[in-house]
Amino acid sequence: MSAPIGLFFGSTTGNTADVAERIARLIGPERVDLHDIIDIAPAAMEDYEYLIVGIPTWDFGEQQEDWLEVWPELDRLKLAGRRCALFGLGDQLGYGEWYLDAMGLLHDKLRAAGAEPVGYWPVQGYDFEGSKALTPDGRYFVGLALDEDSQRAETDGRLEIWVPQVLDAFALD
Repeated sequence: MSAPIGLFFGSTTGNTADVAERIARLIGPERVDLHDIIDIAPAAMEDYEYLIVGIPTWDFGEQQEDWLEVWPELDRLKLAGRRCALFGLGDQLGYGEWYLDAMGLLHDKLRAAGAEPVGYWPVQGYDFEGSKALTPDGRYFVGLALDEDSQRAETDGRLEIWVPQVLDAFALD
């Protein structure tokens, strides 16, 4: 754990892992350590000054299985003073009533642990019915919203905009 940024993710189908790897490439390997949550305890987040955390939403607003296994451990994290950006994957057409709910739930857990969220993303360009991942005014997602099922072609462009915004918020641009 030598880099200033810890990038943590969980992935079942490989989509979230793929996006995490793409984010790491955009940031540069010397500045980010990549961690699959199945291989490392969430307490490792405490070792980083900056965090990027990725979670897909499954079925009817549920957390991905690897995150679900460590969910209770998130309540014990001490992340005061750490800036944290989230990215979430979901299917806005097939599960539009619960689009990115898991990202919203994770945002709330990390914020309760003291993390300072950054990297909110506008809702324009998405077609969903509801989400727990929205800011109170409903204008932003609490992290980068990605849909590899129906908007895969948008992902690279969104990453190219979001990653520099996050690095700027981390004061690492």
